[in-house]
Amino acid sequence: MTVSVGLIGCGNISRAHVRGYRSVPDLATVTAVADLDPALAAERARQAGAAREFTAYTRMLDEAAVDAVDICLPHHLHAEAIIAAAEAGKHVLCEKPLCLTLDEADRIAAAVRAAGVTLMCAHNQLTLPAVARARAVIDSGVLGRVYELRTTDSFFNDFDPATMGWRAHAATSGGGELIDTGYHPTYLLLYLAAARPAAVTAMLSTHRLGFMEGEDSARVLVRFADGAVGEVVTSWAYEAAPFTEKFSLVGEHGSLWSDGQRLWHKPRGEAVVQTSFEAVDSVPAVCADFVRRIHSRSRPVHTHEEGTDVLKVILAAYRSAQDKREIAL
Repeated sequence: MTVSVGLIGCGNISRAHVRGYRSVPDLATVTAVADLDPALAAERARQAGAAREFTAYTRMLDEAAVDAVDICLPHHLHAEAIIAAAEAGKHVLCEKPLCLTLDEADRIAAAVRAAGVTLMCAHNQLTLPAVARARAVIDSGVLGRVYELRTTDSFFNDFDPATMGWRAHAATSGGGELIDTGYHPTYLLLYLAAARPAAVTAMLSTHRLGFMEGEDSARVLVRFADGAVGEVVTSWAYEAAPFTEKFSLVGEHGSLWSDGQRLWHKPRGEAVVQTSFEAVDSVPAVCADFVRRIHSRSRPVHTHEEGTDVLKVILAAYRSAQDKREIAL
């Protein structure tokens, strides 16, 4: 069976999503697209290959025979679209963040449970082979007890007031850089830690993009229930310094680190082991993985449950920065 996918939101990121479904034509076909802007809907329909076009996703849910939807909307619109799709009996892939409040997350969980559908968070960096190998090394126990972890995602963002759109406003983005690009190193940190987050401390900064309502940079510390400490470093203000790792981890018996395409692992007192992987276009890859999960009826790596954990950490970080104190989870 080929999964029929309806795309909700036809902005820039949706181009990569369509590429993902077109990479697995035996598993999925984008048969419908929805966007308030008819020109965007038409553009994405052409890319998908003559998909039906809608200007309201509610009409698409009612009229198009889709098995699943892929949500690529601005952050503040995620929750209602997820709930509507679940109530219509559709499987859901949603771009990050899952939603903006814990009340929304509770409503999403209830809708997904009631409908019995699959909800997958599009945490695309988890498709990187270096990440999967790192998690396997950690789970093997060769590093022993994990002491500390760090994840980073920083780049020079050339947004300006004329081009930033809804991302410039806290009401529609949910905050600033942390809940946008910073969402990636946050879910990556939680995935590699494989432990429950227990407390959060954060410092937020606006170094360069002063026209934003939210921060353009963040540093977040997370203490996990097993005693490990994680750090997220993320920014739109600057390019990371040379040799900054994408993620790293130290444990009682050694360490590992990665630039995203290569992984280095060093047991204490032994030589460094380097592994290189083929490059992966992670956004299309996560879409292909989504339809494979539907076919196999297997649980996604990150569902709304993990998405809610990520949201809890980010919301606690915002509260920590505001109150200037550690926030217990």
